[in-house]
Amino acid sequence: MTDFHYNNADSCITLDDGIKIKLDDPRAFSIISEAWLRAGWDTKYVYGFSWLGRPIIQLPEDMLRIQEVIYEIKPDVIIETGVAHGGSLIFYASLCTAIGKGRIIGVDIEIRPHNRTAIEEHRLSPMITLVEGSSVSPDIVSTIKDHIEPSETVLVLLDSNHLKDHVLAELEAYSPLVSPGSYIVACDGIMKQVVGAPRSQDDWTWNNPLSAIDEFLERHPDFKCVEPAWPFNEGLINERVTYWPRAYLQKQS
Repeated sequence: MTDFHYNNADSCITLDDGIKIKLDDPRAFSIISEAWLRAGWDTKYVYGFSWLGRPIIQLPEDMLRIQEVIYEIKPDVIIETGVAHGGSLIFYASLCTAIGKGRIIGVDIEIRPHNRTAIEEHRLSPMITLVEGSSVSPDIVSTIKDHIEPSETVLVLLDSNHLKDHVLAELEAYSPLVSPGSYIVACDGIMKQVVGAPRSQDDWTWNNPLSAIDEFLERHPDFKCVEPAWPFNEGLINERVTYWPRAYLQKQS
């Protein structure tokens, strides 16, 4: 992380080497954002949001950006590994409702009874199929495949266990389901960036989704790490402020 000082009087940040960067310079935004992401991790910032009544433990910008991708692709099926409180499942279901197309499959090794009840009692529950079991179990993967028709467009989000081996196993298991032009999204690569922070582990320097992404891409030239284009941008910033760096792996046509 870059060390800097903020001076409101001259509207700039000053780096430790004395270089000053004005706040209207995108470099200042990038440096401040990096510090903000770390502060947000330390203070559990993402644990303070909900979507249509269900907790959604996600960075708001990540949700807006994946919304742009979903609207562009208009998938028939969105698969998400990792259910937790169900907020992201409800979020995706609400997008599909607005678009007029799509349904959601959520898989988790344990769907706690109170979360299952809340999801199943939600007004958007008819659009959501819950599958309980390990996301990398061949039986579970087969069950999910049975819910998808060959002609359907599929988008996959990996948001369960974020350690390298598990993410790599999920990438191998679910990438065959991804439609050409669509994505498999490996969330929470920020783990590498926050080593030393509360709730982190020393081995996150390598034991993280980014390491799994690198190994997967070496094996699968039919996928590329692609930053989805922003459909609107009249500002100076062109990089995401995200917990999901390099997450979007697009299946090539």
